[in-house]
Amino acid sequence: MTEIRLTLTPSQADSDALAEIIRNANAAAGSGPERYQPVGFLITDQESGATIGGLTGQAMFDWLFVRLLAVPESLRGQGVGSQLLARAEDWAKERGLTGMWLDTFAFGAPEFYKAHGFTQFGAIEDHPVGSRRHFFLKRLDAPSSNSGSFS
Repeated sequence: MTEIRLTLTPSQADSDALAEIIRNANAAAGSGPERYQPVGFLITDQESGATIGGLTGQAMFDWLFVRLLAVPESLRGQGVGSQLLARAEDWAKERGLTGMWLDTFAFGAPEFYKAHGFTQFGAIEDHPVGSRRHFFLKRLDAPSSNSGSFS
């Protein structure tokens, strides 16, 4: 029987081993080159150089996944979030990516992403309990359409 071991602290080596298995299976299925590339657009404190906000994500195959977008409270309402999304979109277009996708919670910023041309393609109700998790995409190879979006 195969042993399954629980860990609440998987190492980078653990994650790398799983990613290698998936890469090999994808290649065997004819998925084409993965073109994996992590990316970050960071806001740094001018005095300390510490990261105080920004956008991180990863390009894989032909889409950019926006993993995190955070703007410090002192910079909100000044267009910084819009600038971060625009920089990420420009970067994705320069690399010929098809689109961008992300997720956010109802108490996060779903209206912000809609205002920037993202279309909702899914949701998980009661995640977290009493709220909702939204999934958005924005195609970069065609005009964005809101048809078929979730409310």
